[in-house]
Amino acid sequence: MIKLRNSRSLLNLHQSSSNQKPGKFYNNADSFSMSFDDAWETLKRKNNWAIISDEEKTKVVLQNLSEHPFVQESYETALKIAEFRVRLLQLK
Repeated sequence: MIKLRNSRSLLNLHQSSSNQKPGKFYNNADSFSMSFDDAWETLKRKNNWAIISDEEKTKVVLQNLSEHPFVQESYETALKIAEFRVRLLQLK
């Protein structure tokens, strides 16, 4: 499990949040990116989202997507894509 700053207040952020159905996940970057964006937007609505760093937010989202085949097969690549999307889309 990933240890985050203020982890007690972030416990409510760790929830399944993707809109894709379990049978609709594919082991590719496109499927991961769509799931990442959905999870980010869902978690953004949580009370504590604004107080944590982008790095911590990315880790929380990846933790929520731990069942996604792309994350399971290529965690490091998924992390790089996630970090890129945060910068590219200026996610907050």
